[in-house]
This record gives sequence, structure tokens and C-alpha cells, in this order.
Amino acid sequence: MYALKLPPAPRQVLGEDMQVLTDVLHDGVNLAVWQRRLPAQIADLAEALLAQNEPLAQSITLELSRVDSEPNLTGLVAQYADLPGQAAFLADVAWLVRAYACLLDARRIGLRLRALDKAMCPRFHVDHVPLRLITSYAGVGSDWLEEGAMPRSKLGQPGVEPQDEALIQRLDSGHVALAKGEKWHGNEGRGLIHRSPQPPAGERRLLLTLDWLA
Repeated sequence: MYALKLPPAPRQVLGEDMQVLTDVLHDGVNLAVWQRRLPAQIADLAEALLAQNEPLAQSITLELSRVDSEPNLTGLVAQYADLPGQAAFLADVAWLVRAYACLLDARRIGLRLRALDKAMCPRFHVDHVPLRLITSYAGVGSDWLEEGAMPRSKLGQPGVEPQDEALIQRLDSGHVALAKGEKWHGNEGRGLIHRSPQPPAGERRLLLTLDWLA
């Protein structure tokens, strides 16, 4: 009688070199994190933008003729053109778009940039997307769980979520994460378990996400 061989638990890969992001393409990896440190000019711009204390929720659908095409970011944070570092910030966003497009051979990408003062998705959950890029330019980063920290069958139930802070992993500001969702081929039932954090009182976070709209 043959025992049923279960696939290994999904794993997460983190590193300080941008090449770590390519590891997300491997079977069995549902998160790759580039633990980068933001250049001071970009970090200062993000903090200055949040200090304006104005609402910000921008969405753009980017159509690329080639994966290395320069994305059209016209209108993105255009109201902050007078802030030092705005051009460097836009150049960084454009670089992330091109890197994401190149990794996936994606030609259609959904970009969202938001300033958040509360948790957008406060319960641990999985995304029903193929692969999402997540980065916080300022403020707290997203929370995520290693496999086994919470039963997948109980997702969305607050009483079952880990109470031990040691079980909850958190991205830092500037980190670039590629998180597999349920719609990545072969990743069904293995999407990264994560949630939006609650910013401390009086603080906000500047969140950028990219989605493959193939």
C-alpha cells in the first residue's frame, strides 16, 4: 500500500539582493522579498507626501507594447510635482513596473497607489490573483504568515488568528514583495496568507501594488 505523498509546505525567500525576486517563479515558493533600503531622496518624498495629510487613491491600467517599455505614469502623484524627489519616486515606480513586467512577460498591469490610515484588509487572507507586487514607501509594511501558523480553513475568522506576535512576520518600509495568490497555476490552496496592518494612531502608510492583468 502506497502512502499519499504530500507536497512540501510553501516557503518564503527573503534577501538583500534584488535577484531574490526571481525565486518566486519556483514551485513551492509563494513569497519572495527583496529587503531593500530606500534611497533617502525617495523615502523623504514619501514622508513629505504623507505629511500633506491629503487623500490619495490612484489607479492606472498600464498597457506595454514590450516588457521593457517605459510605462506611462502621467498623472501619478502629479499634484506633488513641487515636492523634492518626485521625479526620483516616479523613476523608481517605473523601474518596478518594468522589472515586474519582465519577470512575468506581462503587457497589461494594474497599478494602485494609496495613502492609508487604517487596515484595508485587516483579516488574514489569500489573494485570488496570480502574483502581486507589494511595497510600502512609507509607514508599516504588510503582515504575513509562514505555513502552519494558521489553518487555511479558518481564514477570515479573527478568533483563530495568531495571537503570538512571534508568529506574525512583517515587511519593512521599502521592501519589495512578490506574493503568489490562488490564481497562479499550480498554487491553488497555497497562496500567501497575509493582511494589511493597522498603522499606529496618527500615522499613514504609502502603499504601491502591481497586478498582472493578463
